[in-house]
Amino acid sequence: MTYTFASATILLLLITDPFGNIPIFANALKNVAPARRPWVILREILIAFVVLLTFMFVGESFLRVMNLSELSLQIAGGVVLFLIALRMIFPPPASEAVEVVGEPLIVPLAIPAVAGPSAMATVLLLVSQAPERRMEWIGALVVTMVVGAIVLLMAERIQRWLGERVVIAVERLMGLILVAVAVEMMLRGIKSFVAQLPG
Repeated sequence: MTYTFASATILLLLITDPFGNIPIFANALKNVAPARRPWVILREILIAFVVLLTFMFVGESFLRVMNLSELSLQIAGGVVLFLIALRMIFPPPASEAVEVVGEPLIVPLAIPAVAGPSAMATVLLLVSQAPERRMEWIGALVVTMVVGAIVLLMAERIQRWLGERVVIAVERLMGLILVAVAVEMMLRGIKSFVAQLPG
């Protein structure tokens, strides 16, 4: 599956799911002073960006060390995306939410809310498929992080403007699109695997 700058950006936005992260950030930051929250959000987004950027640069070496092929990464990435998408469409009960005491650092906001396993697998996949376009993928990641930061910084206003039901509906729609992307990744990976089998 060949990605463009636009399609890679959209894919990263779907995976990092800024609208879906609104309740996670709200819960984690409820014990943080309101004046401090924007700085915490920006710090966590920056940490997530550094983590994903690191994966972009060490991804190929990691695949070689682990003796993993691009094909296995594509199929595994599709499976992980599919599971993430199902959680977006059918979220777990609120009782499963992690209770954060004090100011959160790295966990659970930067990792795994923003830079989760699916985001890491996706940046690895992008770079492994087209390493010569690394600067494009970095640009797509920058746009994704900027949009995510804007959404999370304006979370309270967004919830007031759109209402909780509309925010939930948007997340379900993003989950549905991500299911289609995940299935496409798995189908292409399986097709490539079958084509490599000896006749």
